[in-house]
Amino acid sequence: MRYLMIVKATPQSEAGEFPPDAEQMFAEMAEFNNEMIAAGVMLDGAGLKPSSAGKRIAFHGRGNTVVTDGPFAETKELIAGFWIIQCKDMDEALSWARRVPFADGEIELRPYHEPEDFEGYVSDEVMAQEKAWRDDQIAKAPKLDA
Repeated sequence: MRYLMIVKATPQSEAGEFPPDAEQMFAEMAEFNNEMIAAGVMLDGAGLKPSSAGKRIAFHGRGNTVVTDGPFAETKELIAGFWIIQCKDMDEALSWARRVPFADGEIELRPYHEPEDFEGYVSDEVMAQEKAWRDDQIAKAPKLDA
């Protein structure tokens, strides 16, 4: 099962600033990422630029969109980065989330909907296509020689 580990934004990340110990933080993050890759858990991950570099697109009926430029208020509701991980269950995903090398901060852990969740709502053809896409994503995920 796939999980999204969401790194919550902080006033510092929203200002586009790295912490004073950024060099050490990046080294620890690289080590953590390499552990997850070697374990076959990490499918993807990245840090995000501040919301001032982004846009929000609101939908008000099909074809009727409103685009708002960042920055966005409420830092506590924004994300600064993410990992996509593949684990057997929530307990395993939680064990990885607890190991994130943060001194401060917050991670939100959310399971993905998997194709099986949509049985009875979509055709077998759509289910097969979704499964093929996901299998392809997993096959392309980085792996380290252990």
